[in-house]
Amino acid sequence: MQIRVGYELIYDCVQPTPMVLMLNIHHSRVADIVVADTVMTDPVVQVHGYHDAFGNWCSRIVVPAGRTRISTTAVVHDNGLADPVLPSAPQHEVQDLPDDAMMFLLGSRYCETDLLSDVAWKLFGNTPTGWARVQAICDFVHNHITFDYATARPTRTAWDAYNERRGVCRDFAHLGVALCRAMNIPARYCTGYLSDIGLPPPYSLMDFAGWFEAYLGGAWHTFDPRNNTPRRGRILIARGRDAVDVPISHTFGPNILAGFTVWTDEILDAAPPA
Repeated sequence: MQIRVGYELIYDCVQPTPMVLMLNIHHSRVADIVVADTVMTDPVVQVHGYHDAFGNWCSRIVVPAGRTRISTTAVVHDNGLADPVLPSAPQHEVQDLPDDAMMFLLGSRYCETDLLSDVAWKLFGNTPTGWARVQAICDFVHNHITFDYATARPTRTAWDAYNERRGVCRDFAHLGVALCRAMNIPARYCTGYLSDIGLPPPYSLMDFAGWFEAYLGGAWHTFDPRNNTPRRGRILIARGRDAVDVPISHTFGPNILAGFTVWTDEILDAAPPA
């Protein structure tokens, strides 16, 4: 299948404002890109791209005072399959983990493993290790937190989400990440597009989605405690320790986000790939 994805962000700035955008499809999906997700700005400004320390593609711009529209529309080929499920994937002993997974065992800005360690071991210390333990964590988070877009805030941490029991997809993911790390399972935060392909209506308004990946059986695997079921048409944008590493935009000056629209839809009349 082919999926059309894109966004429109509208910023009002009182002065020229530098920004770092993290809005491009992850390089791991580059072979699937049919129409490139080129960052477009109105008015036109210079865009400088670079890869950050996690391999994510970032765009640096300086927008002028006034209103700036940032947008793209892209087309991505997707196999149409749901997220893989591998119940036999084992958990590694810490001493057997690869070096590049070690940072994803540590606490981070939004994932306070120190505060949640006792909670994690009380809840999951007797669960089977490996995939079943991560799924038990996702089941708990899915049932513990009520999705509530009206109470979303950028400062909510995993500890806050655990205690307040409300949040949006990034809060579900942060709590899942923190609990996995507390149980010595490397976990990293992910953001990207997630469609409603294959789901019955009514459909919610689109937004960028947050989920996480856990390291089991020598590979990283997708887990989504917000939806807690395998989904189709998941398109990664960026990975990091938590949301602080992968904001859709980081602005260096006063601004107002005056408009925010995201879309991800199956192209039903798309021709099959050659």
